Amino acid sequence: MAKEVIAVNIAKDRELDISYDGEADVLYISFGKPQPADDSEEVNDVIYRFRENELVGITIPSFKLRTGTRTP
Repeated sequence: MAKEVIAVNIAKDRELDISYDGEADVLYISFGKPQPADDSEEVNDVIYRFRENELVGITIPSFKLRTGTRTP
């Protein structure tokens, strides 16, 4: 099976903002402060969010399921 690859630009001065919604089991990764995107692309159920052709965030649904992590 071929893997899809996304080539992106990420500003080097951006800090990571990471949050997790345990109820929805979704991990949100933002490069810099979370901001609206003007485009997105989905690869293997992971959503890559872009603003002016720069990657501004990644949304990973079913995070615990993907990582094999279980709640005690």
